[in-house]
Amino acid sequence: MVEKSAASRVEKLFAVKGMNDILPPDSAQWEWFEEQVRVQMNRHAYRNIRTPIVEPTALFVRGTGETTDIVEKEMYAFEDKLNGEALTLRPENTPGVVRAAIEHNLTYDGAKRLYYMGPMFRHERPQRGRYRQFYQLGAEALGFAGPEVDAELIVLAHQLLSSIGLHGFRVELNSLGVSSERHAHRAALVAYFEAHVDSLDADARRRLHANPLRILDTKNPAMQALVQEAPQLLDFLGEASLKHFETVKALLSACGVQWQVNPRLVRGLDYYSHTVFEFITDELGAQGTLCGGGRYDGLFELLGGKPTPAVGWGMGIERVLELLKVQGRSRGPSIPDAYAIVVDASAMATAMQCLQVLRSEGVCVQMHAGTSEGLGSIKSQFKRADSSGARFALVFGPDEIASGTVTVKSLRDGSGAQIEQVLNQSAQWAKSLQSSA
Repeated sequence: MVEKSAASRVEKLFAVKGMNDILPPDSAQWEWFEEQVRVQMNRHAYRNIRTPIVEPTALFVRGTGETTDIVEKEMYAFEDKLNGEALTLRPENTPGVVRAAIEHNLTYDGAKRLYYMGPMFRHERPQRGRYRQFYQLGAEALGFAGPEVDAELIVLAHQLLSSIGLHGFRVELNSLGVSSERHAHRAALVAYFEAHVDSLDADARRRLHANPLRILDTKNPAMQALVQEAPQLLDFLGEASLKHFETVKALLSACGVQWQVNPRLVRGLDYYSHTVFEFITDELGAQGTLCGGGRYDGLFELLGGKPTPAVGWGMGIERVLELLKVQGRSRGPSIPDAYAIVVDASAMATAMQCLQVLRSEGVCVQMHAGTSEGLGSIKSQFKRADSSGARFALVFGPDEIASGTVTVKSLRDGSGAQIEQVLNQSAQWAKSLQSSA
């Protein structure tokens, strides 16, 4: 978007609609969340993977599904002008992680636990919690076939959301069984909806033979009763699939994770199997899914790799941060420990040398910087120090420089107390600034 300035007639540029700048102080909340993610991933022995934002379009056509809304309507796909290659901005990252695992033979020496954070892109109507460029956190366990890793991933997501202070979300589970069981269910589903074809909307009729499971996802109120009476996949599961699902549920209960079975929770692609799950809140309106995942044992083969069991989830970071705000648990911006007031430009070199030592000792110091007209009065600098939120002001004035000291003045306890500290011993008194933080 552009706008012409009346004064200069130079076009003013704006961000693409639905692709948002993340500015201070909001960016501090993002940094804090990312730090909590790294802590939890490290505790669960998941290691970071970073894949390209641009991938071959064929990766998502195969890995996300030709009949999904993502591929049909939402992908930012384009042709490389240099070589004509069909490329796409990634709409999700599980296909990219699997592509990387196949390309680099990641599981040659054993199974891998991986996680990622980064931007994804979908061309859709922007709304609260749903953007054209959005950020996703994901965890993928590659090479593990047992139900214990399904449970581990659900526990990991639950632990992360709980550790940042969220509450009131629920965990919904279902089992998709194995391919033969899904095919039997699919046939029953098609027969059922064919018998009620007059009650189907246009989307459902389009999906009836191409992807009938997606009909169960419909948000059309007029079709809810019909969907509720449709055949349930759980009724088609064999003994092994039921045992897998029961084990997942038992392990979650043992870990204190409450869950409920949602027989309508499905995935429309045949490479999914066994456990699927979602973390849902009712506090964000229509965009209430915080995290969704499941087992995708067939994806490696679909993308040209060897048969490899895998399970994972994706979490919408904007939605998680929005829920923190709704629940009143957002964290304020980080504030400096101290603000350096430099009375005269001749003291700047001495001040910066001192601040360099303090920062190397872990103290967060904001340095006053002037304009072309100078550093400003000491009164104006104290006003800036106060508005910064710093706990202390460090005053580098003529008297201090002459005596080789700095005045440390308290700004937050109401006392206004101040002490002199020796400049060349700043490493020794640095901790006193932090200990009061």
